[in-house]
Amino acid sequence: MKRWYLGRILAAGALVATAGAVDFARDIQPIFIKRCSECHGPDQQKSRLRLDLKAAAFQGGRSGKPGLVPGHSDQSEVFRRVVTHDADDLMPPKGAPLTEADIALLKAWIDGGAEWPEADARQHWSFVPPTRPAVPPVAAAHGGYTPVDQFLLARLEREGLTPAAEADRPTLIRRLSLDLTGLPPSWSEVQDFVHDPRPDAYERLVDRLLRSPHYGEHMARWWLDLARYADSNGYQVDLARSIWPYRDWVIDAFNRNKPFDQFTIEQLAGDLLPNPSLAQRIATGFNRNTKINDEGGGDAEEYRTKAVKDRVATTATTWLGLTMACAECHTHKYDPISHEEYYRFYAFFNNTADGGNYSVEPTLPVPPPDVTRQVRYLRERIAEVQQRLDGTERELEARRDEWERTTAAHADVWVPLRLTHVVSTGGSGYTNLADGSVLATGVNPIYDTIHVETETDLTGITAVLLEVLPDPSLPKNGPGRWGQTGNFILDEFAASAVPLTGPAPADTNLVFTGAVADWEQLYYRAEHAVDRNPKTGWAIGPRFGERHFLIAPLQEPVGFSGGTRLGFRFEHYHGNSHTLGRFRLSVSTVQDLAALWPVGDETRAIARTPRAERTAEQTARLVAAQRKASGQWRALDAELFRVNQREAELANAKHTTLVMKELPQPRETYIHLRGDFLAKGKVVTPGVPEFLPPCRRTPR
Repeated sequence: MKRWYLGRILAAGALVATAGAVDFARDIQPIFIKRCSECHGPDQQKSRLRLDLKAAAFQGGRSGKPGLVPGHSDQSEVFRRVVTHDADDLMPPKGAPLTEADIALLKAWIDGGAEWPEADARQHWSFVPPTRPAVPPVAAAHGGYTPVDQFLLARLEREGLTPAAEADRPTLIRRLSLDLTGLPPSWSEVQDFVHDPRPDAYERLVDRLLRSPHYGEHMARWWLDLARYADSNGYQVDLARSIWPYRDWVIDAFNRNKPFDQFTIEQLAGDLLPNPSLAQRIATGFNRNTKINDEGGGDAEEYRTKAVKDRVATTATTWLGLTMACAECHTHKYDPISHEEYYRFYAFFNNTADGGNYSVEPTLPVPPPDVTRQVRYLRERIAEVQQRLDGTERELEARRDEWERTTAAHADVWVPLRLTHVVSTGGSGYTNLADGSVLATGVNPIYDTIHVETETDLTGITAVLLEVLPDPSLPKNGPGRWGQTGNFILDEFAASAVPLTGPAPADTNLVFTGAVADWEQLYYRAEHAVDRNPKTGWAIGPRFGERHFLIAPLQEPVGFSGGTRLGFRFEHYHGNSHTLGRFRLSVSTVQDLAALWPVGDETRAIARTPRAERTAEQTARLVAAQRKASGQWRALDAELFRVNQREAELANAKHTTLVMKELPQPRETYIHLRGDFLAKGKVVTPGVPEFLPPCRRTPR
């Protein structure tokens, strides 16, 4: 025997001497799976040797030599091949040789009798029924502990350690409250427990916390993680979905202490129960928590099968504790699940009515949630904002005479620009209208950048005015081109300036100090259009079909002697054709920013008219113009509008939730070769893996 081979054997013996008994499932099977199964597993058996089945492993391969000889590692061909000095025979043939620790374990296992407790490959260690061990004795000083504690105490005694002291009452109530409700106790709750003299004070505290609605909310968090719960669809667009009733069902199940078997049945097959209740159908939302594709152009069948495979993986992980998804492409390398068994399990979920793209249906109408608290808050907020708005109104009224005189005395500060060379990178066309605005026509691109040029003799330009205007040719009258509402999202508004004569400066880009608008959508503020962040932008929802404007002051006045060519760029990154439909640009040279708010020639003419000669309509127009010129009034008016709108949404909302529904005619299920849904293999019928008990009836 070569010295190298002998050295490995001696090393093996030394290692095992300190390792204790060798367990097949814990120590040996992982070696076979990680280092041997690629060539000698369920998918292929080189040299006719198979090491995932007991009988085949002992029998050996094509050489005729036994693979394993209990008690004799030196006669076992499997062991001889991992320690041989012959490079042609050394196993495994690729990768590093087995470690000395692995060799030690393999030798000790064979020499100890090569016990292989699994009768066959389908009997996995995790499915061997556990046996109840004897409770170890502990010192009498530790009396009163549970049997579980006795195992811990026995180990502590062997290590010469003692348990920590029992927690005091403030610590106990804090731990219990956090464990059972996820919330810390209040000061009064701590004091009540600390000073409770009753012998069952602890038990009473536990019962009170279990009765708390927060118990179900806290416990449901972990189950909802397993159920991959989400309020949006998950792919790139990630649109919102309505599945909160399932979340509430889980919370209620914990608070009602629903038995686990019923908890399981209702989530996996609630719609298949005889005369299922509304709650049982809502429970099937468990399997509607798959991602939903909202993108155009996706293969519907591909995304449908992705959802079915997600249900297989989640059901197996949640209830079986197995990574069944590995068997989607091949027989599982670790768990007892064959490629065919995966698709038999897949067949249970392959007969549902949900589709692959935009698959919101099937849905179920559900009662509205209790919104009493939200409505009460909104009404209090409405009253608060209205009170502040009334105060602002009184302040404006007190200054109305002064505002009218100022408005009447000044001419319009804005000079319209004649826009030329309007170019869309997305392919839109543009028409110049008589009022100086331009109107988009033709192609409405998903994303777009609009370039505009103009020339002016003005110098000392201090600000730019962008007006977005309605038009009957635009969706919903515009001013944007999004088909559903006529909205737009202006992600970036940029400007540049070069002289008409002479050399251009090194930096032609202009810098805006900010932006204000007459109206801005929630989360889409005016300043977002000039913040140089392509992920933000200005929009005007829900006030569509109206004229709106944005004022952007410049950091430095601009304008060259001999004329200036101004360039403007409108960036639309958000997609879905949220582009501008009709717009107009003007500039101003005034230094007083307060005077920049556009009033309009008609309003100025009314201000110049004596009050006694004004009509009621003219007076109302003046009042409205003064209000809109006030930033404080605009902010309060926008807040009041949004809060009122939210209350109306709560009152008028119709609620649904995603549920499962069986097709009347079952789909044919076949094996996907290497996991490819287009590569159809053998047709299979619904069934569970062999290690599980057989089905008594056909579920989903």
